[in-house]
Amino acid sequence: MRARIDVSEVETRTKIRAKYLRAIENEEWDLLPGEIYVKSFLRTYGDYLGLDSRLLVDEFKRRYEAPPDHELRQMTPLGRERERPPRGPLIPPWVAIGLVLVAVVVALYIVGNSNKPSSPRPAARAPAIRRHKSPPRSATTTQPATGGTVSLQLVPTGQVYVCLVDGTGKRLISGHIFGPGDTIPTKTAPKLLLTLGNASVKMTVNGSAVAVTPSADSIGFLLQPGGNSSLPPSKQPRCA
Repeated sequence: MRARIDVSEVETRTKIRAKYLRAIENEEWDLLPGEIYVKSFLRTYGDYLGLDSRLLVDEFKRRYEAPPDHELRQMTPLGRERERPPRGPLIPPWVAIGLVLVAVVVALYIVGNSNKPSSPRPAARAPAIRRHKSPPRSATTTQPATGGTVSLQLVPTGQVYVCLVDGTGKRLISGHIFGPGDTIPTKTAPKLLLTLGNASVKMTVNGSAVAVTPSADSIGFLLQPGGNSSLPPSKQPRCA
């Protein structure tokens, strides 16, 4: 308002609907499509206004997000572990003594056998016999299967959130919202993990079309040269 920027202008420049912009300003987070969109909208809106979008996202996380379950689990048992008395050895002493005695007997047996005169070795067979016993050619020429890559192409049919990482966790598309007419670059890697905000996109993997089924939650895919599979929300990559 101080910059005298109209909401319709912000909607055109950021591609965020006016009702979502008003919901952000009023902190009515329930009116937004989901948590993924909240962080992406905050970052896009803050960058457009010249604000520190990272501080906006961090403030949202601090005020409205609960800590993950695994952090709570890590904090709870710490005091209990300190109260536990130190454990004694897991192996009884008599077992250790028995192992030492067995080792001594085996060593004496080896030393005794090494002092015996060695028996004459049989004469080496002719080279022709050894050649007949060599493994067949097919057994030595088998090569392991080599891995390939997977290529992903997306064409938005409406506003859609896209987060794409490779098998090492490297971000290839960092949580961007695309609209109709936008060009999404084709990405290729040995393994791809994809999160879509909705089904408003045409998806092609290695030249073949892949159906994107609408869902009330975000949509996830695991793309590999051997085939594609869906990812549950807990395993979908998060770029926010």
